[in-house]
Amino acid sequence: MNAILTTTLTFLRALTGRIRSGWDNRGTQAGASTLELVILVLGLITVATLLVATLTAAVKSRTDQIS
Repeated sequence: MNAILTTTLTFLRALTGRIRSGWDNRGTQAGASTLELVILVLGLITVATLLVATLTAAVKSRTDQIS
């Protein structure tokens, strides 16, 4: 498997675990604070960036193999 893809999947698993543990520890609090939403959005942007970089590298690698 591609090294970038492996790194991305590992990062996603760690991020998912972190979100789940944080969600379970929230207890009875209703709603999310602004800081929590900002952190969540930045995490999603980071994941999207990593996925785009991974897909770009995979396509470039495959295109180079074909050429």
